[in-house]
Amino acid sequence: MASDAKPLTIRCQCGSASFLTPTAKPITLFYCHCTECQKQTSSAFGTSAIYTAEGLFPLAPDLAAKLKCYTRQTEKGRSMECYFCSECGSRLFHRIIDADGTPRSTVSIKGGCIEGLEWNGGMHIYVRSAVIKIPAEWGEQYETLPPWMK
Repeated sequence: MASDAKPLTIRCQCGSASFLTPTAKPITLFYCHCTECQKQTSSAFGTSAIYTAEGLFPLAPDLAAKLKCYTRQTEKGRSMECYFCSECGSRLFHRIIDADGTPRSTVSIKGGCIEGLEWNGGMHIYVRSAVIKIPAEWGEQYETLPPWMK
C-alpha cells in the first residue's frame, strides 16, 4: 500500500553519512551515460534517483558536518553542487543551481547508496556518450536530456 511506504535509507560506503530520502519513492530514475558521470563513478554510467529537495535542503547540521561539497559547471551554464562523505569519499547526491543562483527543486541521489531502491523503469540519458550501444529493450533513452528537462 502506498500509504505504508516509508522513506529509504541513503548510506555511504563507510556508514558515516546516513539519512532518509525526502519521500518514499523517487520522481524518476536516470541511468546517465555522460562523460562526467563516467568519471564520477569510475564506471560506464551513473544512476540518479530524482527526489524533491524539500526535506533534504537545507541540510541538517549533523548531516552537513559529515559531507564535503565539490561544485562544478555544467554544459548549460549552471553549477552542480556534488556532495560526498568526508570519510570515505562516496558521492551521495548532487543538486543543480541555475545560472541566476536559484537551486533546483529536485536533488539527484546516487542510486547505489539507496537501500531498497526499485531499479525498474529508469530512463537512459546522454546515450550519445555510452560506452556500448544501449539496447532498445532496456527502456526509454535520449541522446542528451528528455525534452521536458531542457
